[in-house]
Amino acid sequence: MLKKERYQAFIDHFSENMPIAETELQYEDPFQLLVAVVLSAQCTDKRINMVTPSLFRDFPTPAHLAASHFDELFPYIKSVSYPNNKTKHLLGLGKMLVEDFGGEVPETVNELIKLPGVGRKTANVITSVVWNQPNMAVDTHVFRVSRRLGLVPMTAKTPLEVERQLIRHIPKQYVHKAHHWLILHGRYTCLARKPKCEECSITHFCRYFEKTQGKMVKKSAS
Repeated sequence: MLKKERYQAFIDHFSENMPIAETELQYEDPFQLLVAVVLSAQCTDKRINMVTPSLFRDFPTPAHLAASHFDELFPYIKSVSYPNNKTKHLLGLGKMLVEDFGGEVPETVNELIKLPGVGRKTANVITSVVWNQPNMAVDTHVFRVSRRLGLVPMTAKTPLEVERQLIRHIPKQYVHKAHHWLILHGRYTCLARKPKCEECSITHFCRYFEKTQGKMVKKSAS
């Protein structure tokens, strides 16, 4: 299957079977999403959704974070991964949003990555989820699934390489959805250690399945 055909099969399948694809993080505005995504680094969305209700209730705006201090904020997020660093990030993030951005979440990747705790992946998530910008956040699921499917070559060794490949081949109007398609498929079907190929509905264009099935056929034939 040619790369162009594989991408088209990917878009066709998910457009039909997952037309509405959204983040599983719970939020009500760009600020809340930003905080949730910063907290979600190396942590599950389920855990973050348990933590954020009380956090958002007591720190509803960047100004509230900016006016807080470590010992006040830490108890709210102590159950997430790396709580010490993330507490510091949120305090710095609130302060910078107030002082440099008028209390508003900036709408560009270049501005967002200036914020403490915000890297390229987080900035891509915010801009694509909130404003449907054609930016592709590459987390472990996107990295794994896009390479397994054959959307990007296995020689792509970094998230940035994968991001550039996906952006190059996915039409702009689908990029913000494709991010969630890949994440959700990786989270629930194409698992890291033991992908559920027997339950998967896209094996017909999956390079990983083609290779593993080929090995099984050769093994049974011998």
